[in-house]
Amino acid sequence: MNEHVDAVVIGMGPGGEVASSELAKAGKRVAVVERELIGGECAYYACIPSKVVLRSPEVAQEVRNTAGVSDAHLNWENTRTYRDEMIRHLDDAKQVSSYQDQGVLVYKGEARIVRAGVVAVGDTQLHADTIIIATGTQAFVPPIDGVDTITAWTNRELYTVKDLPGSAIIVGGSAVALESATFLARFGVQVTVLNRGPHLLSREDPCVGDLAQQHIADAGVTVRLGAEPVSAERDEATGASVLHLNDGSTESADVVIFATGRTPRTSELGVENAGVHLGEHGEIIVDERCQAAPGVWAVGDVTGIMPYTHVAKYQGRIVADAILGGQRTATYDGVPRVVFADPEIAAVGVTAQAAREQGIRVVENELDLTAALAKPWLYEQEPHGTLGVIADADRRVLVGAWAVGPLASEWIHWAAFAIRTHTPIDVLLDQIPQFPTYHEAYLSAIGGLDLD
Repeated sequence: MNEHVDAVVIGMGPGGEVASSELAKAGKRVAVVERELIGGECAYYACIPSKVVLRSPEVAQEVRNTAGVSDAHLNWENTRTYRDEMIRHLDDAKQVSSYQDQGVLVYKGEARIVRAGVVAVGDTQLHADTIIIATGTQAFVPPIDGVDTITAWTNRELYTVKDLPGSAIIVGGSAVALESATFLARFGVQVTVLNRGPHLLSREDPCVGDLAQQHIADAGVTVRLGAEPVSAERDEATGASVLHLNDGSTESADVVIFATGRTPRTSELGVENAGVHLGEHGEIIVDERCQAAPGVWAVGDVTGIMPYTHVAKYQGRIVADAILGGQRTATYDGVPRVVFADPEIAAVGVTAQAAREQGIRVVENELDLTAALAKPWLYEQEPHGTLGVIADADRRVLVGAWAVGPLASEWIHWAAFAIRTHTPIDVLLDQIPQFPTYHEAYLSAIGGLDLD
């Protein structure tokens, strides 16, 4: 069967959803193809469930740290029940109906690009002027000898689990690793994190990784740096999953959770049939308007640009605008990066080292929030928190910032806006933040920069 539409969207995660919705609102005839669940990895196996299961321990810690409040008890069964509600019990029937009500054609199945302007799904061929690829990524499990003999999880198994394990090894030092470790440890699971590098969160300033390690250690997590599994086996006597490490030692636990990165879902999609080129990791190469080839666009993690839901949604808006005749181009200055651990870890812009490599005359300052603000003391009895700012001394603008502390995901946006708009530091110093808030920290941190 042949169907003619204006646009076909392959993959209905956040980026695909935004692009298809914007085009449908503009009166375009849109078909969407999803091989699993509308909403994508974020809605069912990553962003949403992880934040649900992190919230309960966060509140419990806040109770313990707040004067005059006591008796916070975690209940995994109740948390799990709410998580299942939030991930729609892995059922997207309402989402399918919602799009159909908007006039969008919904196809469930594997899509393959036959040639430019033609996408096959099952027995149907969709003919369209525009193809948008939003197929995302999948978890990467390194090819370790014996990995198939152990209980190996990725984010999918972890964030849909019914019963928590007694112990877990997490391989990796990324945001996924830290959030997973925080969640499990707060619920009483014995957790060991193995990271092959010298710091956690290797994409951030080393001090950020060091602070993150300190805080998850306080939560009871054991962290081993420079540790990498070389083989795996199951202990037949106990049923435990055993990892043999590069230094000759071993670690064992009920489960091994791999937080070792993700790979783009582009294999067997037939992108080459439409003139699309892939990068060395299988990502789709796009231009500044997210165009991959004539009539073909790509959004989200599959582009390999920035693996964040908010970036995917932004790219969805960029592509919809371009298809509808607009002239917007994508820029990625000032995109926040957040780890929803306890405390939260947030960053934006470039690291100090990356700035120096770009030839920027870097000036940076680090501020202990407890020494400069009232807010941390009002928020908890044993306060903590650190803010770092990175500036271009010649242009007198911020180029980076990072924060480790309560609610950092919220107040990092002050720096994000400043970086994206290239707001002069003198203007930032003339701001009047509300007292008492964490935002006040920026005045002290920026005021302490030696810009001469």
